[in-house]
Amino acid sequence: MASAGPVCGPISSYSRVRILHLVQTRPHRTIGELCEATGLHPNTVREHLQRLIEGGYVVQATEHRTTRGRPRVLYSAATGAPEASSPVAKQKADDAARRGDLMRRMLQADPSELGQRATYQLDALVEHLEESGFEPVIDEDRLTVELTPCPHAAARPEHRPVLCQVHLGLMQGVLAQAGGPLTARCVRSAARPEECTVELERASGSTGASGSTGMAATGSRVGSAGASGSTGTARTGSRVGSAGASGAGSRVASGPRSTTGSGSRIGSEIPTHSEVPTRSETRGAAAHGLA
Repeated sequence: MASAGPVCGPISSYSRVRILHLVQTRPHRTIGELCEATGLHPNTVREHLQRLIEGGYVVQATEHRTTRGRPRVLYSAATGAPEASSPVAKQKADDAARRGDLMRRMLQADPSELGQRATYQLDALVEHLEESGFEPVIDEDRLTVELTPCPHAAARPEHRPVLCQVHLGLMQGVLAQAGGPLTARCVRSAARPEECTVELERASGSTGASGSTGMAATGSRVGSAGASGSTGTARTGSRVGSAGASGAGSRVASGPRSTTGSGSRIGSEIPTHSEVPTRSETRGAAAHGLA
């Protein structure tokens, strides 16, 4: 089994996870509330919040007061909704879609049956996951994201449920900010901590490839030459060998991966909230036989 990547991104610190959990469960939090709930010093909370804002995961707003006194700064999770949209997250989604289009043109990939908007959502999701230390494999037929081995497997057992819930909320925000029919539904429970599978779902009433204009996802059994009996579709998302990752890039499966665990769900109660490819991208594509 492949070893997990380094722990990085918005959930690399459990103190940051706790802050994210608080703003995800209830928006418009003050510094004082976050300090009281976490036991952290105000300066530490401010530092965590600043990094989360710079990453596009938290937004801030000034309190509207009808009485005297200095208005407080309120913090909420960036959910992609109009009232909680992060300009940083929007720029990330736009950049991911542009890089994804460029890589798909280079690879001359077949169009995805999911459609253009869903393809761009997956571009943004893959880049987010790679930046967070994961190596995602997306099965477009089953609408699953395989994240095994999870880089957070070494976390304390009592921390993992909250960590999984928070990351599910982050993925929901990334997909919502990109805009499209897909959302992250749940994280499946698993027998071992390094196993992780995320279930996606399509909004009711949305169609498949009707929104596609030829900008394709790298699906249709990419790299599975000779596997004529395979019917599953796996994709690499925005590109192979993301510039935002450490050179590993997304893995490509030649068919649907079997999933493990009991099928119960963790965090399902969370509400759904450079034009030129780099050398690492080109190397990643060649390593998977796609260039």
